[in-house]
Amino acid sequence: MKKKIILVMVCLLALCGCGKIPKLQDGKEAVVTFKKDDKEFMLSAEDLYKELKDSYGLDATVNLIDKYILEQEFADYIETAQQNAEYYLDALRESYDTEEDLLNDIKKYTSFQTIEAYQASLYLSFMQSHAVTEYAKSLVTDEEIQKYYDQDAKEDVEIYQILITPDVTDSMTSDEKAAKEEEAKNLAKDIIKQLDEAENKLETFKSLVKEHSDDEASKEKDGNLGYVNYNDLDEEYDELLDAVYKLQNGEYSKEVITTELGYHVIYRNASKEKDALEDIKDDIIETLGNQKIANDSTMSTTGLKYYRDLYNMDIIDSEIDRQYGIYMTNLLTGSTTN
Repeated sequence: MKKKIILVMVCLLALCGCGKIPKLQDGKEAVVTFKKDDKEFMLSAEDLYKELKDSYGLDATVNLIDKYILEQEFADYIETAQQNAEYYLDALRESYDTEEDLLNDIKKYTSFQTIEAYQASLYLSFMQSHAVTEYAKSLVTDEEIQKYYDQDAKEDVEIYQILITPDVTDSMTSDEKAAKEEEAKNLAKDIIKQLDEAENKLETFKSLVKEHSDDEASKEKDGNLGYVNYNDLDEEYDELLDAVYKLQNGEYSKEVITTELGYHVIYRNASKEKDALEDIKDDIIETLGNQKIANDSTMSTTGLKYYRDLYNMDIIDSEIDRQYGIYMTNLLTGSTTN
């Protein structure tokens, strides 16, 4: 491990234009030379390593360990992680006028000195996240899967929606915004009242969609969102689906449903039989794995430790090994002590 870190440091120095590396009298590679009058002194790569080890050695070692292990264990995910890092960086670029502006902020807010180094860290983060997800999924038991299927798995339902979005702008005062919110909510209440009085609920609903709904995509289809289930729509719709599953086919929401998107009125039109367990088992495992990660703050630590132990990781450098032990103990106990 010591040789690997020295090699990384030497390569970085070479990229910075250090040229041919001189040798000390004892044969060690020099990193910096000093000369004044007839006196000459050199700092060796070993001197640099010893100095950097206490400050950056642990981070560099852990990153090298995880990169090696996870690329072996999840070779089929490497391309996806690389693409995710590129997509993230491209989205970030859109917020900046120039590449130089982006680099300046990377230097300002992170420890990275190049965009490439920052992108490499994003890539490793995606690999680590994927590894933790797979580890969490491996902890899901058959009993947990069956319980989730019996209690939480739902049938697909066909729903229609009217969305009322408050006409709020950033330039408005808080009172003006509150008034617009109240206006939108009252309109949703009035729509429910009109449905209460209608003989043909669905046809009246479709008519009210055309008149009032702010969801342009579904408005063209009379408000029809098709057959949906949890995970079929964005997370913003989970609260809405909670309300939908309390309705029977042919019923509409009698109370305004409020989400961050606005105010909703929903009509549940039809439903299918719940999928067989084997058909949705993978989705259930994914959901339960994510729940384990959300409910256990140490899951990321134990997950990555699992793969390091799987590969019989042994840190030979005694000082870095000592630092690693403290680092892992702090993470697993929630301590903030360095």
